Amino acid sequence: MRARMLPGIAVLTVAVALGSVASVQLAGQSASRGSNGASLRTAWGVPDLQGTWTGSTITPLERPREFGDKAVLTKEEAAALEGRARKQASTERAPAQGDPGTYNQIWFDPSSAVLPDRRTSLIVDPPDGRIPFTPEGRALATKASSHYGTGARDSYVDLDTGERCLTDGMPIPYWTGYNNNYLIVQTPQHVAILAEMFHDVRVIPVDGRARTNLPQWMGESRGHWEGDVLVVETSNFADKSNYWWATSWRASRPSMRMVERFRRIDAETLDYEFTMTDPAMFTRSWTAKFPLTTNQKARGVTEGPLYEYACHEGNYAIVNVLKGARAQEAGQGDGPSRR
Repeated sequence: MRARMLPGIAVLTVAVALGSVASVQLAGQSASRGSNGASLRTAWGVPDLQGTWTGSTITPLERPREFGDKAVLTKEEAAALEGRARKQASTERAPAQGDPGTYNQIWFDPSSAVLPDRRTSLIVDPPDGRIPFTPEGRALATKASSHYGTGARDSYVDLDTGERCLTDGMPIPYWTGYNNNYLIVQTPQHVAILAEMFHDVRVIPVDGRARTNLPQWMGESRGHWEGDVLVVETSNFADKSNYWWATSWRASRPSMRMVERFRRIDAETLDYEFTMTDPAMFTRSWTAKFPLTTNQKARGVTEGPLYEYACHEGNYAIVNVLKGARAQEAGQGDGPSRR
């Protein structure tokens, strides 16, 4: 949750929620597993979603076009893809000659495994595994993807919200090359999801309270239980965020609606899916699905909890970006075109 209005209240809300979780979680964990290890419920009787989870996978969001109608990889195809991923992770350690210091593989936290069911995309609906963009949506997505690293630098607002160390979007659904772990904690009234990337925290009420209808950076979420499935409905996204390098489904748009479903499968697995709806961007709703797991070794990712992501506090690099743009305009430097 990000709220620029009333920042003290926003910080206090998160602190109280996470503080109360710390005490309740201990009680919840003691009741989360029965004598046979199969209960997986909190002390107050709902499914226990708590833990540090990862959704890392080399399976892409959209089905690559070369796969056509192929929905599932063969075992041999999956093994080949995983082999290439492991090789890349082990060999691309040093920056290329002349590289000014961008990330290389030693800094990344990639997966080297496809989904357990070997699907060719995280998207399960539509059946073609592709985002069903409207013409307007496709144009916006193309513009967003091509804008990153180029375009005007007249003001700090010309840099995307990730470059400005604000946010890259909602933690889950969210994929990046690093900081892929998510901490989920619960109280009887809330479910909180923390992603260390930008230190984004979602505090989701599950006690039936009404919406405030105040636009927020990551929308306003409300959760409820349908049997053993936690359903989270999010709307009221503020029209503030932009991610030049990402496809536009990650952008914060007031017309966007998202429904997520969390279901505890076993001691090491959460079944997770989300459905996106935005009539201006998509011709229909679309759904992606993938497991979250605590068994990180099996997924080929680095073991460990969340680690601090400071994102160069204060982001002094923005000053230099703008200085560089002014120097470029004056013909004193090379680089991407200002327009």
